[in-house]
Amino acid sequence: MNTIPAQKLCLACNKPVKGRTDKKFCDDVCRNQYHNELKADTNNLMRNINHALGKNRRILEALINEGDEMAKTTKEILLQEGFQFKYITHTYTNKKNSTYFFCYDHGYLPLENDWYLLVRATEPR
Repeated sequence: MNTIPAQKLCLACNKPVKGRTDKKFCDDVCRNQYHNELKADTNNLMRNINHALGKNRRILEALINEGDEMAKTTKEILLQEGFQFKYITHTYTNKKNSTYFFCYDHGYLPLENDWYLLVRATEPR
């Protein structure tokens, strides 16, 4: 009894696939499109987080005068500029047990009464 195998369809565009029996896509464009769609949610999340980190860094950088390594500002000013405290790249705790929060090479140290010490890292931490 001879049975004709069912024709395989491309997973991305549903057109018939020609070639090897284990082939899943009709061409590279469909293969890339299919895998990009699978990762779309993760890529969008990462893109949004990276955007927020970059914006936080630019805000810190703008509040430190050129040539200076540090400055002071208030929480209110940071929030007015659009700073999002939940997005940081890393922390650094010094010998005095003070924890600095960084967005790449710019960071802040919470002080009393909603004041913040802003710093520009001179070396990688």
